[in-house]
Amino acid sequence: MKSTYSLLILALIATAFGCNKKLEEQPFTVFSVDYYKTPSGFENGVNALYSGMRFVFGPEGAVGLGTVGTDEFTFAEQPRNGAGGTQDFLVMGRYTLDPAVGSILTPWNRSFNSINLANGLLEFAPDVPLAGDRRTTFTAEIRFLRAFYYLNLIQYFGAVPVDLGSGDLRFNQQPFQGFNRQDTVALLKRNYDVVIEDLDFASKNLPDRRPASAFRLSKAVAFHMLAKAHIHRAYSSARQGDDFAKGYAAAMEVINNLGKYGTALQTFYADVHRPRNDYNSEILWSIERIPGNFIANEISNPSGIGGNTKGVDAANDFCGDYTNVRAPLNTSATQPVSTRTVLYGRPIRRFCPTPWLYNVAFADKVNDSRYEGSFRTVYIASTTGGGFTAGTDTAFIMALTNRIADSLNGIAPSGPRLKPYRVIAPREFYFIGGSIDGTLTRNMYPSISKYEDPDKIEANNQGTRPFVVAKLSETYLLAAEAALASGNPAAAMDLLNVLKRRAVNRPELTDPQRIARYDLIKLTSTSQVTLDFILDERTRELTGECSRWPDLAVRNKLVERVRLYNSDGAPNVKDFHVRRPIPQSQLNNTVDPNPQQFQNTGY
Repeated sequence: MKSTYSLLILALIATAFGCNKKLEEQPFTVFSVDYYKTPSGFENGVNALYSGMRFVFGPEGAVGLGTVGTDEFTFAEQPRNGAGGTQDFLVMGRYTLDPAVGSILTPWNRSFNSINLANGLLEFAPDVPLAGDRRTTFTAEIRFLRAFYYLNLIQYFGAVPVDLGSGDLRFNQQPFQGFNRQDTVALLKRNYDVVIEDLDFASKNLPDRRPASAFRLSKAVAFHMLAKAHIHRAYSSARQGDDFAKGYAAAMEVINNLGKYGTALQTFYADVHRPRNDYNSEILWSIERIPGNFIANEISNPSGIGGNTKGVDAANDFCGDYTNVRAPLNTSATQPVSTRTVLYGRPIRRFCPTPWLYNVAFADKVNDSRYEGSFRTVYIASTTGGGFTAGTDTAFIMALTNRIADSLNGIAPSGPRLKPYRVIAPREFYFIGGSIDGTLTRNMYPSISKYEDPDKIEANNQGTRPFVVAKLSETYLLAAEAALASGNPAAAMDLLNVLKRRAVNRPELTDPQRIARYDLIKLTSTSQVTLDFILDERTRELTGECSRWPDLAVRNKLVERVRLYNSDGAPNVKDFHVRRPIPQSQLNNTVDPNPQQFQNTGY
């Protein structure tokens, strides 16, 4: 599926005059649900379920919901010094958010209509004239997508309705202002039962492999998500005694049959998210977008931001202001790249790495290639200014250490600059240096490179690349976590070491050099394998991939790790913050004498 389309049918009314001169309306093309009962309508309905995912993976609200206020990322410069941006991420990062915060609406408002459509398509499927194999595949796709919409909602909000007004998992065609969220304990159990049953069906009935150049669903991603669903449930009040064992079995089904499912780890970590390598063997599933094609991606305003667009705001959200780098310390602004570029993106400065992410999770930036495979460290200048010599300066570099920066600059920390480039030391990064003079005017920090998009038209455009939501490296992490929880830390260590072995690979290294580096970072004892270590390893593999908040929340580690590693969130984060609030607009539109009863505890 190289392109998906939202289902939009216009009712066209034709009119004609009869002999009695009265106006008679004769509708020739009127949309009704019967359209879904035709082969083309049914298929377009399935495509609409795929397309709806573009609202909940990539736009700014969805990105922020999964990113800010974690051990990895805090809100970036703009809320602190008042320079543009949005207050949503400030209150989310400080845990002072309330149910009216707009960014929580993105997945909420954009999911239930798709779930309802999935319910309808499943009801219509038996009567649609399709060949048997197509009917089975479509049904498996629909059930996977319904499960995934639900799993995404559950990890943020807890229990969510399965009765949308016409009964459990029934298609509703009538306006409904109720909110079936009573008895959240029983409802959460029902939620997970639905998700796991749907994913189990998908894992048995989807094709073994996805197409080579499209992100249709396959068994590999179904097993991956089935493992995730079992593991998530294992940490919840709905847990079943065999959840971790079943999660391990589902993940290992993929790992033990890589050839069958057509998947494999990339040789080099940096290649996983390399532009124009979006369909590589490690990516199990992405939310499809066509690079450079705004029409196919349903993007009406390529430079727009927010929940009403289907573009990838993540391409810009993690970007520091490389056009106005206020460094070195206590000097006027310098501009080594004075013009925004398509590759580097729009320096909109939404999310900034925490010191923990830079200093601890990625402490080893030499032997482990995943830091440089996740962050941009070099910016090439086309023009220069402010403290630089025009025609001489060509680049600036985000150095890995202060010592490296001083050596490359050829200066003592307080001396004059002698080289035709500028190397920025970590002590000068925004998040580490802190305020020099109380104004917090420095605005450069390591920026995620995973969403860089050379096929955009303008620097300010949203990204247009497929948005990764499942990759094989995470399958290894899920299997390791389930193995540890099942009492098999040795298996967990072996799985983690597969990723460690790949992490040392760089194209320029010889085999002996790779072996030597692997010996330095590999796990050598099962005592090293803990849930916290696996969470650290998830950061090294998945940083910036917009899933950290739910990763911590579902494992009941959010509050602990925010207090330890995020000074912006630590003062206010509380136990109830492992759930996002039900949006206030939902409660306001609910016909009930006491809508507050449906709100999550604490809000």
